[in-house]
Order: sequence, then structure tokens, then C-alpha cells
Amino acid sequence: MTAIQFTLIFIAALALTTLAKLWLARRHLAHIAAHRDAVPEAFREKIELEDHQKAADYTSAKTRFAMLSMLFDAVLLLVFTLAGGIQLIAELCRVWFDTPLVQGLVTIVVVLLLSSLLEAPFSLYRTFVIEARFGFNKTTLVLYLTDALKSLALGAILGLPLLFGVLWLMERMGEFWWLYVWLVWVVFNLLILFIYPSFIAPLFNKFTPLQDEAMKARIEALLARCGFAAQGLFVMDGSKRSAHGNAYFTGFGKTKRIVFFDTLLERLSSNEVEAVLAHELGHFKRRHVLKRIVATFAMSLGFLWLLGLLMQTDWFYQGLGVSTPSTALALLLFFMILPIFSFLLHPLLSAYSRKHEFEADSYAAGHTAAADLVNALVKMYQDNAATLTPDPLYSKFYDSHPPAMVRIAHLQTQ
Repeated sequence: MTAIQFTLIFIAALALTTLAKLWLARRHLAHIAAHRDAVPEAFREKIELEDHQKAADYTSAKTRFAMLSMLFDAVLLLVFTLAGGIQLIAELCRVWFDTPLVQGLVTIVVVLLLSSLLEAPFSLYRTFVIEARFGFNKTTLVLYLTDALKSLALGAILGLPLLFGVLWLMERMGEFWWLYVWLVWVVFNLLILFIYPSFIAPLFNKFTPLQDEAMKARIEALLARCGFAAQGLFVMDGSKRSAHGNAYFTGFGKTKRIVFFDTLLERLSSNEVEAVLAHELGHFKRRHVLKRIVATFAMSLGFLWLLGLLMQTDWFYQGLGVSTPSTALALLLFFMILPIFSFLLHPLLSAYSRKHEFEADSYAAGHTAAADLVNALVKMYQDNAATLTPDPLYSKFYDSHPPAMVRIAHLQTQ
């Protein structure tokens, strides 16, 4: 393959992917608008028309803004690649630093920081305009900036040593560097899963033990029935940033803990909280977390192997606007264009995730009343302004959870 041929393939893939995303978004908007004025029959006794229309308007606002973000991302990718952005940054880093390893490290960091800065206005608009307009944003600008600085510091502390190690392995480990890098990546991710509950999450939120003794006793009884051992039941102060509610369990081994958003506990009854927790436990008992980790590690191994092949060709670099090949630039280019060429995997990954959601719902229905989970889900759809009428094709591409009507219909058969 020649550089020009790969350039044309890249442009075609970027154009087709961007157009497909925009087309799916347009379908989604049209479908929501067509069903905005009537609550689906299955929900008419539980959800008011006003709430249904709020969900439609909220989803439409997010989708329209996402379309603008898609176009910006496509232009930014072209600027970094074919317009020579990455090549320019790499040349400056070669002037400033003597060691190739440091040059590559700094080049990647500069590109990532520039991308984050250029995309920051989109994040600010989502948080302080869209989320605020629909009554969900609770964060302040000071808290938002504090979170950003904490994330930046955390990324530097954890990410820079990892990136340095990856680049070193790519340089020194010969033909099978990708296997060594993959092993380091696996260990790093398992370490993050282990330390996240106790060391990372508390940097951003406050976690307090569940104080409601009656609810605590019910939950502990459910855990005993399900054979689940956790280090504690915690309430997270999610309300200081958002009005959205959720529940999850995190960690593995001795660090497992169950977390409820304070916004969720304020809204659901004890029976409904127990049902939501049973759903989360269903993910654990059906080994969904383990399966997803294994699938992620398998895909990452395949991608690293593919990168090992591509970085040995001149057309890969030149076709993306880089005239001075290096391991660092190969790594950067590959993961920048990967979302473009892997777009068609979305429906498969979403279908896999939705299958797990159905299985977790069935597990919950076997250990609590299915009607309680239905009621909890309806309240969560209502409180989070989640649309009840997504476009079916759009949903197949993007939704990790089944559409509301499909999910509740499945629960009602349990």
C-alpha cells in the first residue's frame, strides 16, 4: 500500500463514520420528536406527559450538541494528522529535548493536553448550559475546575510512568514488544481496579457508611442470600455535582464495596433500593465484570499486535501526515484513528452489554420482586430524564442498556 492510498482510505473512513454518526443522530431526533406528545402506553399510569416531554427535550438537546462535537472532533483529527499538527509538535520536541524517549513522551502529552483544552468549551457548555437548563447540574465552576486539576494531577502521577514504560518497552523489547506492553497494561488496569475504591474515588466524592439501619439490615440479608461479601455499604454525595442518581459496586477481592448515590436513596423506597442492588449483584454473580475485563484485555492485545505490524510500514506514518516515524508517533496515531476504523464494532459491543443487563434483571427478579425493580427503573428514567422512545437503530449502536419499554416488558415476564 502507498501513503496516498492510505490517506484516501483514512479520509473515506473518517467521512463515512462522521456521516453515519450524524445520520443516526438525525434519526434519533426525528423519532423522539414524533413521539414527544404522547407517553408510551406502558408508562401512562406512571409518568406524566410533562416529564416525558422534558426527557424528549433533554435528549434532543444533548444529541444536537453531540452532533456539533462530532464535527469538531473530525476537524481536530484532520488538523493533527493530515494538516501536520502532530508532525509540527514532534519537530518542536526534537529541538527542545535530546533523548528520543523523552521527545516521544512529551509529544504525546502535548497533543493530549491540546486536545483537552480545545474540547474544554464543549464540556463546559454541556455542564453549565444543557445540564443546568434541565435542572441537573449542581456543580460550581470552582468545583468543576478543582475536579479538572485533580484529574490532571492524577493522570500525571499514574499515566506518565505508564506511558514512559510503554515507550521504553516498544523501543527495547524487539519484535514482540506488544506482548510485554500488553502484560504491563493488564497489571496496570488491575491495580487501578484495586485502588480505585479506597484511594481514587475519595479524591472526588465523599463516601459515608449507610446510616439507615433498617435498610442496611435488608441489604445485608440480600447480600447473604446472594453470597456476596463486600467491605461496606456507602452513600456517595453525588448531589453536589448532579441531580442524576445511580448505584454501583466497585473494586474486586477484598476491596469490593457497594455505593449508592444520595440522590437515589432520596427517591426510592427500601424495596426499590433492594431491587436495584439485586440487579447490580446480578452483574457480579453472572461474572459480567470479569467477562468484560477479559474481553477488553483480549481486544487490547489484538490492537497492540496490529500496531506492531503498522508501525513497520512507511505508508502508515506518511499517510497520516507524519514524515519522521517513531514508536511514540505510531502509538499516538494508532489510538487517534482507532475510533474511526472500529466504529462498526459499536452495535456488537452494545448488544453484548444489553445481554448482560437482561441477565442482571432476571437475577434481580429471582431475588426480589420484579415489580419493585420496574418501579425503581421508572423513577430513574423519570429523574434522569431518559427518553422512553429512542430510535431503535440509534439505540442498537449506542445504548449499553435496553430501551425502557423492552426492558420493562422483559421484567414483567419474569
